[in-house]
Amino acid sequence: MSPEIIATYFVIALLVIGSFFVLVAGIGLLKLNDPMTRLHAPTKAATLGIGAYLLAAMVNSFLSGTGSLHELLIMAFIFVTAPVSANFMAKANIHRRDCLPNPPELPDGDTWATLNVPEEDREIEETSPNA
Repeated sequence: MSPEIIATYFVIALLVIGSFFVLVAGIGLLKLNDPMTRLHAPTKAATLGIGAYLLAAMVNSFLSGTGSLHELLIMAFIFVTAPVSANFMAKANIHRRDCLPNPPELPDGDTWATLNVPEEDREIEETSPNA
């Protein structure tokens, strides 16, 4: 078996793996109940699926003789931004109290770190016109 045929099978395997993860992400986005669990579908499974697609595109470009590493930059950007965006969406859900079950109440009247505003910023928050 020649290296080209092995590389072609590797590209096919990566495309099948990527399709599986993207399909799981789509089903998860549609079927999961609340926003906090629904958050996992695009940030976990879809990221792995797109990563497999990009790796298949990179292997195929080297196989065809026009090698490109642009896909590595795209993959790095996606792998860095997906967790950050998931964190911001989770914080927004906590603020809106959309998550089920709601976060437990903390003792001593304290707040969750995402809801905690330092004392010096509370004055700014109270005087801002958007508050």
